[in-house]
Amino acid sequence: MSEGYWTRKLESLEIELPGVAAPVGSYAPAVRSGAYVYTSGQLPLRDGELLGTGKVGGDLGVDEAAGMARQCALNALAAVDDLVGIDAVVRVVKLVGFVASAPGFHSQPVVINGASDVLAEIFGDAGVHARSAVGVSELPLAAPVEVELIVEVEG
Repeated sequence: MSEGYWTRKLESLEIELPGVAAPVGSYAPAVRSGAYVYTSGQLPLRDGELLGTGKVGGDLGVDEAAGMARQCALNALAAVDDLVGIDAVVRVVKLVGFVASAPGFHSQPVVINGASDVLAEIFGDAGVHARSAVGVSELPLAAPVEVELIVEVEG
């Protein structure tokens, strides 16, 4: 990709990456090892505030949770951008999504599509990734979703 390609793509989509969310524990938002950047799990924070709390399939609907998963993915990209610059991304390799699920809720993949879809929107074929969508009983701060990424980067 040419220098600044992903930055221009974000601008054309009118997507602005948020500031890096402050860690809620003893960890780094992202670390690089070789050609890969691994992000810590990102919650649906915007301007330091959770977009919502509760269990998907109980307190929240699928569409609302999918929007929160989208925010999680953007927060993860912000961590990548802060560490190496968004234009260093070669491809998104893996996404792991966690969904705080009410009993009997089985649509975790639909919720995590909110994260996957924004990555495909931004990166096209380079945004198509391997993925896990996992239902859990609780997440930090009572968040409904959490997303982590592995991305391949240049040099």
